Amino acid sequence: MKIAQGWLSAGTQLVSPNTDQRPDQADISLLVVHNISLPPEQFGGPYIGQLFSNCLDPNQHPYFADIADLKVSSHLLIDRLGNITQFVPFNQRAWHAGVSEFEGRSNCNDFSIGIEMEGADNIAYTDSQYDVLTAVTQVLLEAYPLMTAERIVGHRDIAPGRKTDPGPAFDWARYKSALS
Repeated sequence: MKIAQGWLSAGTQLVSPNTDQRPDQADISLLVVHNISLPPEQFGGPYIGQLFSNCLDPNQHPYFADIADLKVSSHLLIDRLGNITQFVPFNQRAWHAGVSEFEGRSNCNDFSIGIEMEGADNIAYTDSQYDVLTAVTQVLLEAYPLMTAERIVGHRDIAPGRKTDPGPAFDWARYKSALS
């Protein structure tokens, strides 16, 4: 697995319109782990890709009526089977962090890469997801020297009180141990 022009060589590309230029491409220094499931706590289906592509049908599920108009994205999604979908090239800013702050610096989208794990706060992630997340992270750490293991956080860490993901079901010790 490698990165060329901001895209991973592995996985599927599904380009999101919810992206823009980073203020400084050389400043990529933070990795943010998220979770997402649409509808909540249900896995599979096209809905996450539809949300990040601005084509989620609000009539498909009652929950979708509240989120269908959101303009959000992430760089990557790792689904329950370990499949990767990339929505935004790493050298572009994805709209994943929202109002956020890390080490006194706001607007984490400016300097971070966001990876969505298909999951929910209290549902265990799969072995395949951990394996793929670890492999992707190792490629990112090599490609972006300002990003270190200490600069890998959950969404909850940069938006406390507003976000809880990836939640208590995410095994940080397992993930960090696999990186070393």
